[in-house]
Amino acid sequence: MSSHSTEVAEHRYRQHHFVTADQQLDTSKTGMWLFLATEILMFGGLFVGYGLMQGVYPEAWVAGHHHLDRVLGAVNTVFLLCSSFSMVMAVHYASTDQKSKTVMNLGITLAFAFAFLVIKYIEYSHKFHDGLLPGRYFRLAEIGGPPQQAMFFGFYFMMTGIHGFHVLIGIILIAWLMVRANRGDFSSAYFTPVDLVGLYWHLVDLIWIYLFPLLYLIS
Repeated sequence: MSSHSTEVAEHRYRQHHFVTADQQLDTSKTGMWLFLATEILMFGGLFVGYGLMQGVYPEAWVAGHHHLDRVLGAVNTVFLLCSSFSMVMAVHYASTDQKSKTVMNLGITLAFAFAFLVIKYIEYSHKFHDGLLPGRYFRLAEIGGPPQQAMFFGFYFMMTGIHGFHVLIGIILIAWLMVRANRGDFSSAYFTPVDLVGLYWHLVDLIWIYLFPLLYLIS
């Protein structure tokens, strides 16, 4: 992109209260990091509660985790790791004026995100069928074991459900980026939305990296 085109793009997308495009980018990223910190605090509270209850009812936690499918959980982990890589590449290509590759990598990220939700739907369907629901809907008589398994599945559905909701938000944001990238909104002069959504998506991936061993790999 020529220097004149760069200046035009910076002027087009720079908000009036910022002096330079770099200042706008730095401010936007600071705001996103603050938002991500609140997300970490939210999930951190769930992790702490989960760990405390696991310490009180270890037998129930071990019994409950045997009803989870490690293979599906591992496949979803691979999907999110691959999506994180494709998101990195999308940011890279957006920042180097490669429109088609930006759109392609956003599409790959979107496909992995959809695949993740499809597998979670399969897992949830099995849990509903087997009566592994939290609270009064938990059918202990059919599966046996410690009654505190209901608490385990309460944490399971809460943590994976909130995480799944974040994946859904990510899908909407990535689809929005694809539309904008396809019409040529992003370039080396302006790719802030791609960068910010990339940060958000990496946090979604990172949270699952913690959820997978906590829920599926209890020993």
